[in-house]
Order: sequence, then structure tokens, then C-alpha cells
Amino acid sequence: MYAFGLFESLFPLFFTVIFVVVIGGIIITIVSGAKQWHANNQSPRLTVDATVVSKRTNVSHHHHAGHDGMAGHTSTSTSYYATFQVESGDRMELRLSGREYGMLVEGDRGQLHFQGTRYLGFDRQ
Repeated sequence: MYAFGLFESLFPLFFTVIFVVVIGGIIITIVSGAKQWHANNQSPRLTVDATVVSKRTNVSHHHHAGHDGMAGHTSTSTSYYATFQVESGDRMELRLSGREYGMLVEGDRGQLHFQGTRYLGFDRQ
């Protein structure tokens, strides 16, 4: 009986801590995204000579629980990235759309258009 009483007294504390951590994580993610968006908007739009040096994708799987005992479903989303090397030798990885990703080939040279960490386009030479 003592262990059950200990569980009853500690459960609200554990629940509160987990709730605060989850809400804190959500708030940090939102604030971080807003800061990046603002920084990109304040950055100049630049066009530089660049070479596509690599491409990658990141596939995320999401499981959605069902309601009232019903089976849930799984969905996936894909993020697309390309790494560009500029004349100085510096490299930058930018996120882009699937359509833009499909148009790029490693080794392509051209004009990269970007604003902060925001990909704006690539004109192949």
C-alpha cells in the first residue's frame, strides 16, 4: 500500500514535468523558426557563382494513432537539400523544393540565388 501512495503523490509531479518539457520544446521550436525567418528577411538577396557538390533527402515517418481503438495510419514527408560550393571554397547546404531538387545534378555550375538560409533559385550555365 505504501508504494501505491508514493505513486499517487509523485504522478502529478511527473505529469507536470513532462507537460512543461513538451510545451517548452514547442515554444523553443516556434521561437527558433521565427528568428530564422526574420534573419532571412533581413539578409540581402545574393547571387554568386556556385557548383552543386551534393544532394540529399531526409525522409520522416509519422504515425498517427487511430480514434476509439481504430487502427492509425502512417505518413511520410521528404525534405530536399543541396550543398553548393562558392568560388571562395565555402559550402552551404540549402533546403529546396522537390521540383528544384530534381532539376539539379551534382557538378552543375551556375548562379545561385539565396537570401540568408533561404534558397531562391539556381541558373545553370
